[in-house]
Amino acid sequence: MANTTYDLHNPTIATLLNRRSIRAFADESIPDDVVDTLESVAQHAASSQYLNDWSAIRVTDPDVAARLAEIGRQPYIAQAPLLYVFVLDEHRNARIAAAKGVDVDSDAFTLNGSYRFSQAQNDAVLALHAMETAAYSLGLGCVILGSLLNDVDGLIDLLKLPKYTYPVLGLAIGKPAQEPALKPRMPKSVQFFENEYPQSSDELLTTLADFDADVHKYYDLRNTERPVDAFSDQIANNAVANMDGRTVGEPAARQGFRLDR
Repeated sequence: MANTTYDLHNPTIATLLNRRSIRAFADESIPDDVVDTLESVAQHAASSQYLNDWSAIRVTDPDVAARLAEIGRQPYIAQAPLLYVFVLDEHRNARIAAAKGVDVDSDAFTLNGSYRFSQAQNDAVLALHAMETAAYSLGLGCVILGSLLNDVDGLIDLLKLPKYTYPVLGLAIGKPAQEPALKPRMPKSVQFFENEYPQSSDELLTTLADFDADVHKYYDLRNTERPVDAFSDQIANNAVANMDGRTVGEPAARQGFRLDR
């Protein structure tokens, strides 16, 4: 039997390997058929247990977009021609279950537990990533907006998110008006392991010196005056960063989730 040959330079792989965040967009709207295709692609992402427990809110109101830019502290959010907020969504499934006679206010209801919270979050991220990849394949640019979680309660109020929903990430899409350099990626040897996780810190740290140097040579277009900090320095700074207002437990509880079970 002949061995299968693989095209390792096909357009899908080229699109993924060329991925970079775009934060400046041309003043050009996205055609309706493109929007419809991107949304269909997101719907075809994998879904845990086929629960389809995510939703996405397309933001078309300039005032809402401006408020999102305030929350994210990134003005370009309001300038994106196409803007989404992806949410994990057990509200819809709770409504379906209730219509089938399930008491969603009882302890027997488990769609609000930690497992489904994490799985629904995964589903939302998978759908977002599918949409992002499709957008890049069409020559568009994207930036994923974790910054919207700066104020989860404010985001919930702004988008009128009901019980059993929780915001996950935003996605801004448009025709690129910039061409940032590709960020360096860490050596595969410190991110891909075989059979078990390395037990020695030396195995993880010894090969990072060259990666630190490569990262320090990178100039982010958000601040072209100076190279970014070495990767190890970024990790050290984030390891003690103030997380006030960015915790999940309390806002998730207010949304009806029980992460203790």
